[in-house]
Amino acid sequence: MKITLHVWRQPTPTAAGKLVTYKLDDVTPDMSFLEMFDVLNETLVEQGQEPVAFSHDCREGICGSCNMMINGAAHGPMKGTATCQLHMRSFKDGDEIVVEPWRARAFPIVKDLVVDRSALDRIIQAGGYISANTGGARDANEILIAKPDADAAMDAAACIGCGACVAACPNASASLFTAAKVSHLGLLPQGQPERYRRVVEMVEQMDLEGFGHCTLYGECQEACPKLISIDTISRMNRDYIRASLASNQAAAAEYAG
Repeated sequence: MKITLHVWRQPTPTAAGKLVTYKLDDVTPDMSFLEMFDVLNETLVEQGQEPVAFSHDCREGICGSCNMMINGAAHGPMKGTATCQLHMRSFKDGDEIVVEPWRARAFPIVKDLVVDRSALDRIIQAGGYISANTGGARDANEILIAKPDADAAMDAAACIGCGACVAACPNASASLFTAAKVSHLGLLPQGQPERYRRVVEMVEQMDLEGFGHCTLYGECQEACPKLISIDTISRMNRDYIRASLASNQAAAAEYAG
């Protein structure tokens, strides 16, 4: 396959960036998108040029590092597929492909296609944990959990924190990511003690990081490589409202008393 790439090159966070065109003549349909980039970088190194910086780690759709905007779509044209699992057979011989980094104020560009996604880590640090000492592994079914709740918690826990939801959202909102992390703990018995404190602290941290507000466009759901539903956002909003009302009632009672 012959492929023409238009790749965003930006040597430093403050330098001006631009799309640079590269032509590859020896791409095979069975290559993954990242393997195709490996070929490009080997060619650039042989020519004495700077290779393209891009993020990757497990290459198994688990770590969420492989963040690329491909022809304007987060992770490319295949629904429910991370960039590392996208194969070149998804494209045609002679195609031109534009590859850019995530675009969001909360994801500053580090170099080329690499962005700083540590804002998502700080949202997790704000409340994405439980304080209960879980000890050793419990016997199966010792804690009974309703099947719909267990399924919904597992679906939310599939979030790999790649940031595609942010990149796809017109408002650059991180609501789907935050809602997934809030939901997978809030649906389980172990996550109940901090349930309402968690949602308030994680939503407040999300706002502090500069992410936009959610207006339920639904683009995040379409771009998510793990197909996480925006129903989790509704659940997060309900918990946030309940926590806010309880806080206001407690403050009113203290004032009246």
